[in-house]
Amino acid sequence: MSLESSPIYTFSVEQFEDEVIERWGNTDAYHQSQSKTSKYSHEDFAAAKVDQEAATEMFVYAFGNSLKIDSSEAQAAVVAHRVAISKWFYDCSIEMQKSLASMYIADERFKKYYDDRARGLAQFVHDAIMIQSL
Repeated sequence: MSLESSPIYTFSVEQFEDEVIERWGNTDAYHQSQSKTSKYSHEDFAAAKVDQEAATEMFVYAFGNSLKIDSSEAQAAVVAHRVAISKWFYDCSIEMQKSLASMYIADERFKKYYDDRARGLAQFVHDAIMIQSL
């Protein structure tokens, strides 16, 4: 089962397939993700979503409680976010995670994902990720 056919995700991956291939198709991360997800069962995708949601909820907690981006709670969310990506999709270095964070505020689709949870959350996630040391 692939990510494209998993009913766990509430968006259609097919609608972004050309863009994904154009932007990242020649990267190691893309190939690693394709290799991993091509073997996933429905249960694997469900577990991946649980891990991703847990990391997001950690950000929501820190943001909702007005904690600083360098607080232990916010930085634990940063680590959980990176670990979930590495576990389920591709090796996510701090540098790669920072690139993702930039996309979370530059691309309205990603920004909406976070800001639908709490207005301003995308910027908080971005800022918390960006202050990490390499």
